[in-house]
Amino acid sequence: MMRAIFAMGAMASLLSSAAQAEPFGAVPPRQPFVATLSNNIPLAFGMDADQTARALRQPLQYVRGRPGNEIYLALRNIGGSGLIPTRHRLFLQFRHGRLAGWKEDYGENWMWE
Repeated sequence: MMRAIFAMGAMASLLSSAAQAEPFGAVPPRQPFVATLSNNIPLAFGMDADQTARALRQPLQYVRGRPGNEIYLALRNIGGSGLIPTRHRLFLQFRHGRLAGWKEDYGENWMWE
């Protein structure tokens, strides 16, 4: 008797999940545009250096500038082949201790041009 009740419950749960499935050929719901970008870096103007380092998940290296108006560098390792590792340089401009802009340098090697 218990097996029959358990089987009925299992069948009911399977049928309810099948009823919630998308019909064949239906278009899945659209994601926001920014969720589909491959280059969405979680940076925002006004972040301080610690927040920026946490958002990029790597330490920042000081390049130059007076205190409060510095330029930092984040070396992003994006893989590459086993022979030649690829690192992109991301320069971050801080003004009054807040992130004011950034620029990515793809590090084209002049020797191979």
